This record gives sequence, C-alpha cells and structure tokens, in this order.
Amino acid sequence: MDLGLKDQPAIVLAASAGLGYATAHALAHEGARVALCSRSLERAQDAAQRIHDDTGSAVTGYAADVADAASLTAFIDAAVRELGGLRILVCNAGGPPPGNFSTLGEAQWAAAYQLTLMSVVRSVTTALPHLKAGGGGRILALLSSSVKRPLDNLTLSNALRPAVHGLLKSLSVELGPDNIQVNGLAPGRVLTERIQQLDEGAAARRGTTWQAVREASEQEVPMGRLGTPDEFGRVAAFLCSPAAAYVNGSTLLVDGGAVTAL
Repeated sequence: MDLGLKDQPAIVLAASAGLGYATAHALAHEGARVALCSRSLERAQDAAQRIHDDTGSAVTGYAADVADAASLTAFIDAAVRELGGLRILVCNAGGPPPGNFSTLGEAQWAAAYQLTLMSVVRSVTTALPHLKAGGGGRILALLSSSVKRPLDNLTLSNALRPAVHGLLKSLSVELGPDNIQVNGLAPGRVLTERIQQLDEGAAARRGTTWQAVREASEQEVPMGRLGTPDEFGRVAAFLCSPAAAYVNGSTLLVDGGAVTAL
C-alpha cells in the first residue's frame, strides 16, 4: 500500500534510536524527506545515514536537546529551511527516569516536565506557522501506554504522559480547521533499549533476572510476545499519511492488547 508520503517533509525528534528511529525509518521507507535529531550530532548523523542507506530517501541528522528550548527551536527552524517546508512533525523524547513517588525529588520532576511535556509544547509552537503556511499537515506525539493505565515504578511517565495526551486532544480541536490533524501513538512493551533497561531495573528490585521479568511481561500480552520497533514505526507512518486523513484527536495503543481498558 502506497501511503502517499513521497517527498513529504517530516521532522522526527529524538530519533537516533528506539521508537523515534523506527518512525523516521518508516517515514523514509515511504519516501518522505526526513530531518531527525539527537543530543549527539554523531549519533544523529549515523542514524540518518543508516536510514538513507536502507531506504534511499533524503535524511539529515541534527544535534538538538529536545528538553532545551533554544536547542529545540533552532533545530526545527534549521530543518524546515533544509526541507523547504513542513508537513509532518513527530514529537518524541526519551522516557523520564523510573522511580516511585517517594524516591523522586523536585529536580527530577522539573527535568521530566521539560523533557516530556514542554518539548511537545515548544516543538508544536515552533512548527505550527510552517504547517499552516503549507496548508496543513500532521502532528504525531509518541506517548506510552501509561496514558491509559499507570505503570509500575514509572511515576513521572504516569503523571506527565497523560498531560501530553490531554494537550493533543485540545490541539486536535483547535487545529482541525487549519487542516492539521493531531494524534498520539502509545506503545506498550516494544523491544527497545529503554525496555531492556527497565527490565534490568525491575530484576534488581525483585532479586531475579531480567529474563524472568521479560517472560512475565510477555505473559501479560495476549499475543504472547513483545512488539518490534518496525511494527510500531509502520503504524506511526500510517497516522502521518493521507491514508489516515480522517483520524484526528485519537491516541492509538500499539501494545498487543495488553491494556484491557475500554
């Protein structure tokens, strides 16, 4: 299926690895021209080169810290100049640190607020004039299944991801008349470095192995396995495409059915 993304200019935040990388790769695979960022210029350029080699699409890597206002704004402005416009913005950031409420201090809350919520606020603020100038487009935020149910030892994510979820819903109403569709994509257990780190941390707390933690988590998924980044990325590309032209204000779970709430 051709998703109609050929030559569409797209920005993907925090995309040198994990689900951001998978999303950038899927967009490029569909022919989009992609600008991505990472805090490390070397990692960003390496990711961009690997995606280009795999897909043949134009991909550029930039150094940017999405939690830093000036860095994030400079990246988006430079990327739009390079791309010659903007049709797709994918908001992403590394997950905030794990921890229960009693272990978290104000500095950690403040840092997570900048990383998880304000990175979306600022990226949308910066990108919006460019999207409107091009006649509309797509905003997609990569979230977490914590928008639907709290996750063990992830208090920061449990508090701040739903805030982003609420922001997206508000934006979908406000920006719909401008032909800008706003959606969220919430992964469950998708096998990335983040999941590996969380499983190792859980194993240390429980006095077991990460393999045992992984097996238990797989048993909680009706499909009996973890998802792959590629599976997630393909859904992200769909939501950014004309094929999803009437999808607005939705947050889609990619979790193998693990969240059983209606």
